[in-house]
Amino acid sequence: MNFDIVNRRSFLSRAGLGTFALSQLLRGERRAAADDLVDPDTVPGPWRGVVRPFHHAPRVKRVIQLYMAGGPSHLETFDHKPTLAKLDGQPTPESFTKGQPIAQLQGRVLKCLGPQAKFAKHGKGGVEISEFFPNLATVADELCVIRSLKTEQINHDPAHTLMNTGTSISGRPSMGSWLLYGLGAETENLPGYIVLISTGKGGQMQPIAARQWHSGFLPSRFQGVSLRSQGDPVLYLRSPAGVTQTQQRDVVDAAVGLNKLRDAIVDDPEISTRISQYEMAFRMQTSAPELMDISDEPQSTLDLYGTKGPDGSFNYNCLLARRLAERGVRMIQLYHRDWDHHGGIRKNMEITAPEVDRAMMALITDLKQRGMLDETLIVWNGEFGRTPMAQGDGRDHHIQGFSAWMCGGGVKGGYTHGATDELGYKAVENVVDVHDYHATMLHLLGINHKKLTVGFQGLDMRLTNVHGRVVKEVLA
Repeated sequence: MNFDIVNRRSFLSRAGLGTFALSQLLRGERRAAADDLVDPDTVPGPWRGVVRPFHHAPRVKRVIQLYMAGGPSHLETFDHKPTLAKLDGQPTPESFTKGQPIAQLQGRVLKCLGPQAKFAKHGKGGVEISEFFPNLATVADELCVIRSLKTEQINHDPAHTLMNTGTSISGRPSMGSWLLYGLGAETENLPGYIVLISTGKGGQMQPIAARQWHSGFLPSRFQGVSLRSQGDPVLYLRSPAGVTQTQQRDVVDAAVGLNKLRDAIVDDPEISTRISQYEMAFRMQTSAPELMDISDEPQSTLDLYGTKGPDGSFNYNCLLARRLAERGVRMIQLYHRDWDHHGGIRKNMEITAPEVDRAMMALITDLKQRGMLDETLIVWNGEFGRTPMAQGDGRDHHIQGFSAWMCGGGVKGGYTHGATDELGYKAVENVVDVHDYHATMLHLLGINHKKLTVGFQGLDMRLTNVHGRVVKEVLA
């Protein structure tokens, strides 16, 4: 036996140490490992998750997250502040800002910047939405707007990491990975967690690292898969020219066979994951092109979304999100990298908001028409908000209060939850932090956020860390 390539568990299982104490130790180790992390590749059939049965009755089957990377300003989107408008150009009262973390305005004269948009109430619920979202305003009664969200990280990358993984420490499982591990997917021909990225023309382009959808200490089969909405959806997925499907099947079978031989020696969960991913890649050679082929979509649907086809836009990605939802994908993330408006906020909002406005309305409308909205949770958020204080004619990063919204099964439509102060500086009423946000999403999926845990480095790890409460006020 080559001890350099055999892990501890494999060694103990093969070493022939037959004393009662050691056999009990080994059995206990395996039981503890199973309690902490169920290896999906030891479970017969498709992976259906560890939350079986559900902790409580689920309200939705899937999540579509519309992630506005860069930090959209709540003051130009969903948080109307007339007092801030009156103070435009005047010094910001020190009582708001003294001792508070400010990203790039530290040490500068702080002056108020009034809202750069008009607001109006929409729908039966009177949800206030800025003029930048005329299409979304038509479905206002489907939206549950949260005006009192706060976060802990004031710079983009750690704030993205916190919003996606529940901690600013890199290397932890993303929210989508937790969902897929907990609930499994309802598809065998596509990954259960898919990421789509679009880039607009306004603001600074916000980089999005692949670790934002990584599986962390969970098996790598639970990490998100980034699909491209232009060209080949996944690079190198197609068979080389002249290679038939039968020949490709032979190659996959041979690779799987070799991996199984290796796994029998070293008992490495990542080899089991590799085997399953080879199989998934083979199935995706058929399923991915079929997903991207929208020739079966009527012209009325294309017109609704405002897309002509695979152009890499947020509009097209929203249409793909609906198609992915139909095919049983559990977690679908759409990143739009166009919201970092340090300068020229009105000018940039006039570019950025139309890039997403129509498509968001279309996704909600389309899912509702198909009877899918009640089983889908749509969430809209960035990593943080923007300061009431001016940064030239833009706004700086802001963590004390910002807006998000939810829509779909299990949440109140036409409802506004929480509030910031009169300047939009700090969340002061029904405050919701990132952990609460995650706990509420998990609750709607039938998961008690305190019970979905995995042992790692001596701790019972979970998405919400040691925090989080379900925001019951937003539940229908």
